[in-house]
Amino acid sequence: MMNTACGITILCLMSVDPAAAQEVIELPGEDRLVEASFEEQYRIGTLGGEEWEQFGRVASVAFDAAGRLYVFDSQVNRIFVVDADGTLIRQVGREGDGPGEFRNITDWVAMDDGRLVVRELRRRAYHVFGPNGDFERMVRMGGNPSIAISGLLIAQRGANAVITTPIGSRRFASSMNTPDGQPPRRAPATSRPIELVSLAGDEIVTDTIVDAWLPPGREGVGPNLFGLPRPLTFDPKLHWGVLPDGSVAFADSTTYAIKIAAAGTGISRVLTRGFAPEPMTGRRVREEKNRRLRELEAIPDEELSRTGSVINGQPVRRDPEVERERRREDIENMEFFSEVPVIRGLFVAWDGTIWVQRRGEEPDSDGPVDLLMPDGTYLGSFPTDGVEIPDAFGPDGLAAYIETDELGVQTVVVGRLSLGVR
Repeated sequence: MMNTACGITILCLMSVDPAAAQEVIELPGEDRLVEASFEEQYRIGTLGGEEWEQFGRVASVAFDAAGRLYVFDSQVNRIFVVDADGTLIRQVGREGDGPGEFRNITDWVAMDDGRLVVRELRRRAYHVFGPNGDFERMVRMGGNPSIAISGLLIAQRGANAVITTPIGSRRFASSMNTPDGQPPRRAPATSRPIELVSLAGDEIVTDTIVDAWLPPGREGVGPNLFGLPRPLTFDPKLHWGVLPDGSVAFADSTTYAIKIAAAGTGISRVLTRGFAPEPMTGRRVREEKNRRLRELEAIPDEELSRTGSVINGQPVRRDPEVERERRREDIENMEFFSEVPVIRGLFVAWDGTIWVQRRGEEPDSDGPVDLLMPDGTYLGSFPTDGVEIPDAFGPDGLAAYIETDELGVQTVVVGRLSLGVR
């Protein structure tokens, strides 16, 4: 594992506590390429396997501190718990309206000790299951019963809490419910908060860890029903992950700036690299629209005709040419952010290593992946065609990938990344 000395500059920047100094660490500007190996331990999900592993749709996977794997099949609203050798331990949950049953899971997490926390928007609650898989209790969301907005959910290690962001993150979901049938409106949002959610009581208690920047939306167009600006193509997304000590690492702008923040103290450190965002020129806009138009023309009519809806047991179809023309108009009417962000993704491994996905040669493509430590140590970078970011990180280098074959059969592959990555 490479350990490169970094120049460190102390600056006083705006934070939750204006009097606190933020440590700005400038990482090396030149990539140091690293390699990694993946030693497969087991795989589950083949058609020829056990009945339980013939998955409908594997939406997400996770590990606990003992290395057990958790697989959420969204088609049956069930979580499968798998031992370190790939054998089934138990199944948790099912579709329904009773205790420990679900109909509208937006996200879930596996806690260190094997407890499960499942968030369901329909009942505006978190379902908590014990380490043995038994349903323990339900923690209500509280707040405005008319609106529920939720994003990515991550466990806070060693605590009875989770961390989430209500807007602007992966796995975004929302629901509205009003007695008079009129859609409620939220006040315009001014930031993208990352929140600590305590599950200790009968109703959640939230504490804002940090308010991430919310980019402006389309000019002259007001916010949507949830108070969010109408997004622009390539506007900077909120990428974030939770470190082992409960602090968060996040990126919220077009620049290469990874910010470390904790509840009560705000941003304490910023990790930067000398990669500048690309200006979105008129030429670049036209190139991107042409690229998307070419991709659209390559889509078969059969695929364009699918809606995913079923009436009386029959799939609902649409006219492929009408749909193609509608999508052409959408592409031509796209409005773009002024810059293409450098960062496309951020993930935190079990040991606290921060995986930063940079953009590739094209604005909408993936490039190298940087490996950083929260203290500012630059470990190196995987090249564009290097190691893929796992769908889940586990202890002792465990990693899980969700694979889908040409027939749509999903397999979860579990293995260990080489020591050089860990």
